Amino acid sequence: MTKYPTENNQNLDELCINTIRTLSMDAVQKANSGHPGAPMGLAPAAYVLWTKILKHNPKNPGWHDRDRFVLSGGHASMLLYSLLYLSGYDLSLDDIQNFRQWGSKTPGHPEFGCTPGVETTTGPLGQGFANAVGMAIAERHLAEVFNRPDFSIVDHYTYAMCGDGDLMEGLTSEAASLAGHLGLGRLLCIYDNNQISIEGNTNLAFTEDVALRFKAYNWHVLQVEDGNDLDAIFNAIHEAREEHGKPSLIMLKTHIAFGSPNKQDSASSHGAPLGEEEIGLTKKNLHWPYDTPFYVPESVIDLFRTSIIKGEEEESLWVEKLKAYQKEHPDLAMQFINAMDGTLPESWDKNLADFSITDPIATRAASGKILNLLSTTIPTLIGGSADLAPSNNTRITSVEDFQKNQYAGRNIRFGVREHAMGAISTGIAIHKGLRPYCGTFLVFSDYMRPSIRLAAMMKIPVTYIFTHDSIAVGEDGPTHQPIEQLTCLRAIPNLIVIRPADATETLEAWKIAVKTKDSPIALVLSRQKLPILDKKRHDISEGVKNGAYILEDSDGNPDATLIATGSEVHLALAAKEILSKNGAPVRVVSMPSWELFEKTPQEYKDKILLPDVKIRIAIEAGIPLGWERYVGIHGKIFGISRFGASAPGDRVMAEFGFTAENIAKKILSLLR
Repeated sequence: MTKYPTENNQNLDELCINTIRTLSMDAVQKANSGHPGAPMGLAPAAYVLWTKILKHNPKNPGWHDRDRFVLSGGHASMLLYSLLYLSGYDLSLDDIQNFRQWGSKTPGHPEFGCTPGVETTTGPLGQGFANAVGMAIAERHLAEVFNRPDFSIVDHYTYAMCGDGDLMEGLTSEAASLAGHLGLGRLLCIYDNNQISIEGNTNLAFTEDVALRFKAYNWHVLQVEDGNDLDAIFNAIHEAREEHGKPSLIMLKTHIAFGSPNKQDSASSHGAPLGEEEIGLTKKNLHWPYDTPFYVPESVIDLFRTSIIKGEEEESLWVEKLKAYQKEHPDLAMQFINAMDGTLPESWDKNLADFSITDPIATRAASGKILNLLSTTIPTLIGGSADLAPSNNTRITSVEDFQKNQYAGRNIRFGVREHAMGAISTGIAIHKGLRPYCGTFLVFSDYMRPSIRLAAMMKIPVTYIFTHDSIAVGEDGPTHQPIEQLTCLRAIPNLIVIRPADATETLEAWKIAVKTKDSPIALVLSRQKLPILDKKRHDISEGVKNGAYILEDSDGNPDATLIATGSEVHLALAAKEILSKNGAPVRVVSMPSWELFEKTPQEYKDKILLPDVKIRIAIEAGIPLGWERYVGIHGKIFGISRFGASAPGDRVMAEFGFTAENIAKKILSLLR
């Protein structure tokens, strides 16, 4: 008969740690899918952090001043789910047993918005690490702006757990480098140094000195040689918390699948169930009842659930502090509450420019003007560019840079780190309290696509400013001329892509971006100057909101509909004039956003794209893929199916057939 573990034959710390290990083993085995090894090795460190250090309230996962915990190695999700369940979050043992199943609150990798207590979606390695950097940036900025003597209403840490795979990713190098430069002392990362990856021992491909590397990044590096030494882990975390001028990396030497007689320190335990027989042997090795899956001792629940009492007490003290702060600093307190709730200030759009009488202006330049005007009324706007601020027009001229010991600034110098820029911006938005934006050339959106994808998956409102949007970039040539990027961005679910035709459409696009709360926005902007559309003749505001609208119509029924985006809208207008002189009435539709257009009722779609007008022509200086849905089998797409060329922008556009004369000629041939 199996003897159940009690406090008499195992101390309570061991009981708690082995509960995490066995829950992880059992859940993965029941699902016949998952990663048991990392949770088993990290269980002691996770136990120490979650029960003895982490400031959190399981009954209110959204408490503003909680510590943030990010499991960057999202494949170890059962570690996090075990901690959440044991601590008393809204996660049951049934949910644990339903690991990786349809409709479960315990998906294979942690998903933001799916499981209470999960701070960010992780799994693609390095993303969580970079998200944590963004959270730490948000904490430092908000603390600098809102804290006052005797009123530290923003006073928390960001903890991340990562593994060897995370640290191999270039994204992590980018993010760690920036974090060290900024001196983010409230960022602590526990590195699961188990030296095992999917293919085997990490020495197959990863033999660098990680400690020296992070010291070179200006990180505070600590070593814990035994991942089961609770005192050493506790002391290392406390020492890291006392380092205020640098982020800290705690190098924790662990054993993957600790306790497994045959699979400890083996790659076979990384991403596959241990198997019933090995689980039995492991539980026997851990003095655990191997014939009772998902066994949780009551004393373990009792200890973990003290987090509820402590968390409610800590939050209650914070609420009292906030009330006193409101009396002492009422305006600041209101600004803080609105910022954390994502509420826009009243009259946030009162100072916005009117471009109706402006000379031709590049939409990137118009965006810069709009951003600077918005920054005066929306103090939560923060961001920057991947070393392209003068080109992207992303700098807020009225505020300082965000730098080490200068955390009130709102211009973030991301450096040439597009991937990290995207993931860090996501982390800033997830933290809440700030509205991040970031910029680079459209062609380099490829470098940050995984970060954009996860932001879209999490419904996080980051604004991406992508300039130099077509072959009209000109002399920089095909390496810098986007062809497929627009289509690639449009392929990401829940990403709203807006390519405005002029400064006025850009203004409306920014309004949409600022008000959107449940998806990221990509603004795709021109390098070249574009004429201003006459907003007295067109309801551009409603048109952009709807994603497409009639810009110029024919006197009677049109023979064809011309649909264009961005700079090509002006080509369509010019082609219409030529066609009209040749007796061919056409309608011109500006379609800045497919995604917004698709959200409109079918009645509106039919009003813009008349079903009876079969000849539809799409005009866009990019890959044609996708436009088929709008032009149909009788239509034509003026696009580009090859890479660009180096020459002045006007010449490149002409050589690729993007002239009003050529477009009109081709359309006439269709109509005859």
